[in-house]
Amino acid sequence: MTYPGIDLDGAVVAITGGARGIGRAAAEQFLAAGAIVHLGDLDTDAVTATADELGPLAFGHTLDVTTRESFAAFVTAILDAHGRVDVLVNNAGIMPLGGFLDEDDAISRATLDVNVWGLIHGMRQVLPSMRQRGRGHIVNVASMAGKLVVPGMAVYNASKFAAVGLSAAVREEFADSGVSVSAVLPSAVRTRLSSGVPLGHGMPTVDPEDVARAIVATVRDRRAEVTVPGYLAGWDLLNAVVPERVMRLGRRLIGDRRALNAIDHTVRDAYDDTIRAQTRP
Repeated sequence: MTYPGIDLDGAVVAITGGARGIGRAAAEQFLAAGAIVHLGDLDTDAVTATADELGPLAFGHTLDVTTRESFAAFVTAILDAHGRVDVLVNNAGIMPLGGFLDEDDAISRATLDVNVWGLIHGMRQVLPSMRQRGRGHIVNVASMAGKLVVPGMAVYNASKFAAVGLSAAVREEFADSGVSVSAVLPSAVRTRLSSGVPLGHGMPTVDPEDVARAIVATVRDRRAEVTVPGYLAGWDLLNAVVPERVMRLGRRLIGDRRALNAIDHTVRDAYDDTIRAQTRP
């Protein structure tokens, strides 16, 4: 499928979860290519400070991706300023860890609200104007947890499987509109989402800048799905042909239960507090 090109020099890019981590790293790379970047984040102080640090072509907005009204205000502000959104990066996400039976309903609900409904709200806000213009690109930052199940991340897994499927379905629905949708699937990323969890030791681990490069690259190649690192693209085939008992042995060798029993709560608790602050009764 061939999509109308998007020149990043002067392009208008919206990024959710833009105050830090992958969102900030992506903003830096889009800005380096000449884009105008609008960052949305629930943390008003952090996103404002980030935008100020990134320079005059970066703008910070308060954004709660779990509500249609907040996302509509975010996109409307961008359309009022520039008349278009060329690229939307749905990056905002939360990642609670722990046993499935131990996770509060409110935490599970927040995970689905941010990681799934955040994508739905974002795409529904930008797709009408993109389709009308006959061009545009959406990047949904999912996770390899949307392909690979991990003990201690059951509802997070569910949210990322949903993100992968949602991205693929919307991409097909809008295939003839000139608007493309890509899903980017990082492995473990060195951000606060993985705070308190021992990384490495056989688990593929990347930096936010690695994921940001993959996000920006999709604007050029419009690939449907991109794994980070790239060699994980073969996971679907591997999972289909390797017997379950062998896969389970491999999982144990790399310590796939670390999200259950190897968390450093002295580090993790600060992040968990931010998740609890986003829950609703």
